[in-house]
Amino acid sequence: MPTEHIDTLIIGGGQAGLAMSAQLRERGVPHLVLERHRIAERWRTERWDSLVANGPAWHDRFPILTFDEIDPDAFAPKEQIAAYFEAVAEKIAAPIRCGVEVTSLEPSSAGFVAETSAGRVDARNVVVATGPFQKPLIPTLVPESAGIVQMHSNAYRNPGQLPEGAVLVVGAGSSGAQIADELMRAGKKVYLSVGPHDRPPRAYRGKDFVWWLGVLGQWDARAKEPGTEHVTIAVSGARGGHTVDFRRLAAGGMTLLGRVGEYRDGVLQVGGDLGANIRRGDENYLATLDLADAYAAAEGLDLPLEPEARLIGPDPDCVSNPILALDLQAAGISSIIWATGFGLDYGWLKLDAFDEKGRPAHDRGVAAVPGLYFLGLPWLSRRASPFIWGVWHDADYLAGHIAAR
Repeated sequence: MPTEHIDTLIIGGGQAGLAMSAQLRERGVPHLVLERHRIAERWRTERWDSLVANGPAWHDRFPILTFDEIDPDAFAPKEQIAAYFEAVAEKIAAPIRCGVEVTSLEPSSAGFVAETSAGRVDARNVVVATGPFQKPLIPTLVPESAGIVQMHSNAYRNPGQLPEGAVLVVGAGSSGAQIADELMRAGKKVYLSVGPHDRPPRAYRGKDFVWWLGVLGQWDARAKEPGTEHVTIAVSGARGGHTVDFRRLAAGGMTLLGRVGEYRDGVLQVGGDLGANIRRGDENYLATLDLADAYAAAEGLDLPLEPEARLIGPDPDCVSNPILALDLQAAGISSIIWATGFGLDYGWLKLDAFDEKGRPAHDRGVAAVPGLYFLGLPWLSRRASPFIWGVWHDADYLAGHIAAR
């Protein structure tokens, strides 16, 4: 099989890879996109059935294409998001090959050599656009011998796939909070483990929170504040969009827990941090309202006041008297969903391109290895980097860097 030569190879055909392709095409840089499955595969097969975007359609898109047949203020379902990226690929005539997996990438005298399931590709530049959702992280706390169905949130589809009995959802970011809410609405008894989190308002004074983060400059934040590296964001576009309120979930019958710990003899130890985590989320919520009010006043914006948004309900009993040890059998828990995030998997990348912790070493996506680039990772250049519209701007910067080489 002959070796193929290309100026720039893009690995990954999701939002990052397509944004990169569009920006390189704009600059006339010859390139090839390889995708091991289908365009936007993770939106198709690694999300639950009812998932919608967490941002409105006017915001969660590329500037070159709007969503068809959806209100700009609505939240696109996952199937429509996948179709959107297919439409983007068609619009930009992306040179993409699906069903081709890159099995290794190594340096060569002319740049890089990629071994793929369809042969060898030599490239002067390579953009790794495989995204942040590469390897589901599941804590090894509850053994299989416990007889409990366990899955990561990327394997959850709908309440019908779970056995009879209560469900423990671990992780209260956007995925965990939405899945737990869906299960409770389906009649399941739900226990939700809540760690540190940010809890922005879905909307405030007539504007969606994504708009507020934009005008407040928070999307452009260059780095996380110390101590917030692992803090998740609890926000939801489900059912038309709503502010995640853990007190309201508890009032509906959900039992909130602190972070789970050691498992022994059928019992999970639970941290005493639930109250602090809930209060920290409230502080983040109220701080966002304060910033929004200050901005509206300073800019003279005629936006309706919303004093009721500041009302915080009383702590439910599960917060005031937290469970510190959870007997799974006594609680009737037959399944656990681990909404515990993802890790990176670059085992195929045979390059000295990582720091001492095994993370990609880069400056705004430009790796220390000449000609190598990373795209689509959290905080690649700023807070917006892993989001649909944010990755577009990072791709613009990297395409300029590639074109200038």
